Amino acid sequence: MVAPAADPEDRAVEAALRPKNLDDFVGQKRVRGQLSLVLEASRLRGRSADHVLLSGPPGLGKTTLAMIIAAEMNAPLRITSGPAIQHAGDLAAILSSLTDGEVLFLDEIHRMSRPAEEMLYMAMEDFRVDIIVGKGAGATAIPLELPPFTLVGATTRAGLLPGPLRDRFGFTGHLEFYSTEELELVLRRSAMLMDMKVNSAAFAEIAGRSRGTPRIANRLLRRVRDWALVHGTDLIDARSAGAALDMYEVDARGLDRLDRAVLTALITKFNGGPVGLSTLAIAVGEEPETVETVAEPYLVREGMLGRTPRGRIATAAAWRHLGLEIPQSIAANMPEDLFSVVPEDLPDADGPPPTWP
Repeated sequence: MVAPAADPEDRAVEAALRPKNLDDFVGQKRVRGQLSLVLEASRLRGRSADHVLLSGPPGLGKTTLAMIIAAEMNAPLRITSGPAIQHAGDLAAILSSLTDGEVLFLDEIHRMSRPAEEMLYMAMEDFRVDIIVGKGAGATAIPLELPPFTLVGATTRAGLLPGPLRDRFGFTGHLEFYSTEELELVLRRSAMLMDMKVNSAAFAEIAGRSRGTPRIANRLLRRVRDWALVHGTDLIDARSAGAALDMYEVDARGLDRLDRAVLTALITKFNGGPVGLSTLAIAVGEEPETVETVAEPYLVREGMLGRTPRGRIATAAAWRHLGLEIPQSIAANMPEDLFSVVPEDLPDADGPPPTWP
């Protein structure tokens, strides 16, 4: 199963494949250009760069960009995460140990505790925090001055960040999914670093199954490398890459075992829906959270699954992908895909969302 998260071995290999500067970073042209301007201006002023917020789905390069920011500013990098900061004291300990110009990378910043968030407001704006000593009427606030630093926050759910925190970032960049052509460039660079012999058709085959995500593309490339090593293949072509990925149950559109199980259950057991999330999860033998966070985002993005007030539905694209014929009784009331709804079908601003049988 292709999951968005990386295991420790994957992280070690990915670290070796990460680009070290913006020139080597592939894709995200708009964000890369804007960030380059911000960093260059900071260097010319001789000051720390503005605080940076990077948002977007997992695996698109937020951590890599944080490392590049530190490298471009010739500054040390401190890495931590929101879930690790549960108390204001945890954040105060990190901030008080920063050096002048250091880059603090805070991953999953939306999962930080509220007291720590409120302390971060003052630290980002005034480079100062107040340490509360004592309790009740005898409590005393001791101001602690901080050296200028750059906070790089990363989040997969920017909507969960409170407005006051978002407003304190000088630059906000949203990372988009990669095109197949951009993923091929990522794969070419990774293959060169891993000393692999891969032809253009194989790069296209792997990129087309990578869900628009460089992390997944590099992971699939390593699995193809393993397959080629075991089978004694020196030059990897499209047939070899396809055979390797088929063995790992990643099909031509990037759907894995769980994705196909969700669509198959939705179509064969519930006639294409609508069906509730919990019922669908039981049908595929997974937890509802797994179906909702792992399988659904990609299926919705590919236009194969819809989320309606009455439950999940399968579109015509899902039936065709599984090679199944749509019964006439269902086809008459089914959208071709999620993006074929005409404007008249869309609700007014205050009206209920549309429902499909």
